[in-house]
Amino acid sequence: MRNIKYIIVLIFVILIPSVFISCAVKNNCKSPELNIPESYYENGLDSVSLIEKKWWEFYTDPHLQRLIDKTLANNRDMKIALANITKMAELNRINTSYLLPELNGTISGSRETNDYYQEKEIIDDELSVKATLSWELDFRGALRWGRKKGISEYLSSIEAKKAMQMTLVATVASAYFELVALDNELDIVKRTLITRREGVSQAKIRFEGGLTSETSYQQAQVELASTAALIPELETKIAIKESEIALLSGELPNEQKRSMVMNNKELPTYKNVGLPAELILRRPDVQQALQELNAAKAQVGIKHAERFPKVIISITGGVENDDWTNIFKSPFSYTLGSITAPLFNFGRNKAKFKAAVAEYEQARMKYEKKVLTCFKEVNDAIITYNNAHKSSLLKSDLRDASRKYVNLARLQYINGVINYLDVLDAQRKYFDAEIGLNNSIKNEYLALVQLYKALGGGWETPSETDKQ
Repeated sequence: MRNIKYIIVLIFVILIPSVFISCAVKNNCKSPELNIPESYYENGLDSVSLIEKKWWEFYTDPHLQRLIDKTLANNRDMKIALANITKMAELNRINTSYLLPELNGTISGSRETNDYYQEKEIIDDELSVKATLSWELDFRGALRWGRKKGISEYLSSIEAKKAMQMTLVATVASAYFELVALDNELDIVKRTLITRREGVSQAKIRFEGGLTSETSYQQAQVELASTAALIPELETKIAIKESEIALLSGELPNEQKRSMVMNNKELPTYKNVGLPAELILRRPDVQQALQELNAAKAQVGIKHAERFPKVIISITGGVENDDWTNIFKSPFSYTLGSITAPLFNFGRNKAKFKAAVAEYEQARMKYEKKVLTCFKEVNDAIITYNNAHKSSLLKSDLRDASRKYVNLARLQYINGVINYLDVLDAQRKYFDAEIGLNNSIKNEYLALVQLYKALGGGWETPSETDKQ
């Protein structure tokens, strides 16, 4: 009966602190208040298929795919994120090891000489080989909370790497589309420059023939010069954009290959996302914030547990003698059990606990804010993309109308109905319409990139099978 009583007391000693600490953590750490709807939009399922696409399925241009592959392999920020994952994995192993017994070995030798006044000199040699097994009994749960914190921090580093990849994929794709748009704009300028030169030649012939005034001829030269001046500016922008892409991919500035021609007729329309709201919560940056919240909660458990006694059992065994000859004939053992409890430290442990609770509240607010931000980004991305799509269609109609206007103006000029300045005005409007359409299509592609990112696309890593 006495043994049963001891067992019952021991069970209470083990369980009561753990239960008390768990209740304290639960009472002081409120759950996040999200209040998210079941679905983000009532109608449409287009973006469900969009969010399920891997980045190499979404970005099909082979040159862009190679750029993204190089960036994910060589980008310095990406390598920092990978190194952080390795660090957090090792720190998690450390936290786990604290739950297990620790064994240390010691080999020592010493010589003590005592030469007291009027006494014979005494020489005391000591040689020893000892091993110490120590184990902290985690009655308070502090070590278990520490392990939970380590796991959460490790998972947070993984999600941070995914979020970094998601951002890099979107950044590279945006830079690539901007580069292609600059190529298109340069091509438009060069084609317009050919037209301007032909116009100058015609204006010169008509002026020298006495059919028009010198004003028309000079105006044609002004248009030629102003168009030619755009080329160096565009070439500079192209070179800078190529350097930007090279930096992202971890390379020195170099020429970037590209082959695609942006066409707004091939882009889809996403009027409604029509996806369950939980899908947005899968975004890596949201999951990172959630793991940071879990780590902060574990820290609360650690600081609360530190207010309770710590129980450590230590056993030391080995051999000890004054010379090596007989050392293994002299066994040595030492057993120690200790309970260390904070008695009075001016409220330091309580303050640490309250500080941990405050840190948890900060992490909870950050998580809630991140979720709200994600919903805002999806909403803004959908609106931006659809309006960019509408704008490019209208700009396409404007370009077509401007082309007809130029052809009509030329015919009327040849027949003497209008003067050459009216032709130049029509050509300027057509040039502006072409540039406007090119920029509008570029904005549509960039908006689609942001929509894909807002929905959480781009963090996947292709396998060898996917690459083939």
